[in-house]
Amino acid sequence: MGLFGRRKDSFAQRYHLTRRGKVKRLGQIAAIARQFDVMHGLTPVRLRLMLEALGPTFVKVGQMLSMRSEILPQPFCDELAKLRANADPMPYLTVLETLTREYGRPVEEIFDHIDTTPLGSASLAQVHRATLVSGEDIAVKVQRPGVRETMAQDVSIMRSIARLATRVVPSAQVVDLRGVVEELWDTFESETDFLLEARNLSEFNRFCAPYRYMDCPKPYMDLCSEHVVVMDYVEGIALSHPDQLAEAGYDLKEIGTKLVDNFAAQMLDEGFFHADPHPGNILVSQGSIVLIDLGMVGRLNQKTRAVLRDMIFAVGSQDSPALADGLLRFAGTQADPEDYAALLSDLDVIVKEFGTVDLADLNIADFLGALTQMAQRHDIELPSSITTVGRALVTLEGMLDEFIPDVNMIQIISNHIASSKTVSVVGKDELKTLGLEGHQALHGVLGALAESKVAMHMLTRGQLRVNMQLVGSQEPFAMLSDMVNRLTMALIVVGLFVGSSIVYFAGMKPIVFGIPVVGFMGYVVAFVLSVWIVFDIYFKGRRKKKR
Repeated sequence: MGLFGRRKDSFAQRYHLTRRGKVKRLGQIAAIARQFDVMHGLTPVRLRLMLEALGPTFVKVGQMLSMRSEILPQPFCDELAKLRANADPMPYLTVLETLTREYGRPVEEIFDHIDTTPLGSASLAQVHRATLVSGEDIAVKVQRPGVRETMAQDVSIMRSIARLATRVVPSAQVVDLRGVVEELWDTFESETDFLLEARNLSEFNRFCAPYRYMDCPKPYMDLCSEHVVVMDYVEGIALSHPDQLAEAGYDLKEIGTKLVDNFAAQMLDEGFFHADPHPGNILVSQGSIVLIDLGMVGRLNQKTRAVLRDMIFAVGSQDSPALADGLLRFAGTQADPEDYAALLSDLDVIVKEFGTVDLADLNIADFLGALTQMAQRHDIELPSSITTVGRALVTLEGMLDEFIPDVNMIQIISNHIASSKTVSVVGKDELKTLGLEGHQALHGVLGALAESKVAMHMLTRGQLRVNMQLVGSQEPFAMLSDMVNRLTMALIVVGLFVGSSIVYFAGMKPIVFGIPVVGFMGYVVAFVLSVWIVFDIYFKGRRKKKR
């Protein structure tokens, strides 16, 4: 049991995990850690090499950490950024075997030609340029065999360690380790389901239709599977090569401005956005900005989008109560009135730090990070979609700072919000909100009527019972109980003294110290109980004073 939990569960059965396999994998991880001498520190290069040796799970963790300069020093982030595409390629024969297994027929019946040299090789998959038998120029993305099972094995080990750590040091737990592990697995699971990526490509194609400057590859859904994605081949210049873009005659500032404005439209208007906009996933082809690799996407519902807009403006206007209101609407919970003053005080600190600067200079990634930490201190649970937004914004901001530094991301997003707040748009959003809230309210009223009918039916039959709890009544009841107990003990002591005195004057035998034995015992018991009552009153009084 212990570290690895129960032997049987649906997760283990689905991915064919065994306790022996997890012990073996844990041994491999420990051996690789010893090989790189982690106990004596790691350089950026050694950390990258160790993560590559540990496998795809740790490569993905390294990729996420490469975008978190507030967690790791910048030299480490720069080195881990090399994990994005620099992976050892799969043998070409393995690619053909995977395609044959997926389609259940010879590859030659589907593809006229597949390039032997991959366009790119990452920790999860490999991309080859190919031509279909029908003549279309396409790119085929093939998942590495067994990568999902390996990730499931590593996540299972992480779950066990997080569960054990939570039990051992629950009070010292600053981060919800189990929540972090589950978020990692959700990311891994969505990224390794290529059918989901194909659907994302189709949906994003529809979103890009009104924008002449935005595009993404079109998927061939009939050829896509859980481990293979077939899409249009796009030949372009990656955003990570600004010199080549400038030589080709492109205006870098225009590219950056349009990219950020479209990202604002994805996030705040559509609620469906590319969650990993790093330079390798953004190409410029024939005058269009092309987003590729939609394995990671984020979704925001209408309420979250509206609150996000309001909170950005609340910071700009240094309005702590509005920011507090937005935060509580974000969290979908109500704050304890006793903590509301402390909540406003903490928000004042955030507003002074971020709200005193011009909105164009606002670092929204740091703002969201500070807001998230503050929410955790007040036990306010933010929706997981906000984490995805923050991570995407950090990635986009880092990419712009490195390759297109003249573009101010926050100013463009602010302008987009301001320009989208037209009367018609606001009215349409309000109508949608009222419609949703009215729908929920109507169902709530109907549900209450149905419940009241049941209650009235039970009342007429004499079957209705009411459970009542007086909030804050525990301490008064406890004090009353103590008083009754002491009065009872005092009556017993008085009774013993009176009874013993009667026995004394009656002169009953045998006699000890001139007192009948029965009376003597009564006096002793009465004395002990009296001392106990005095000490109990004294010590309980001192404890209350200390509080």
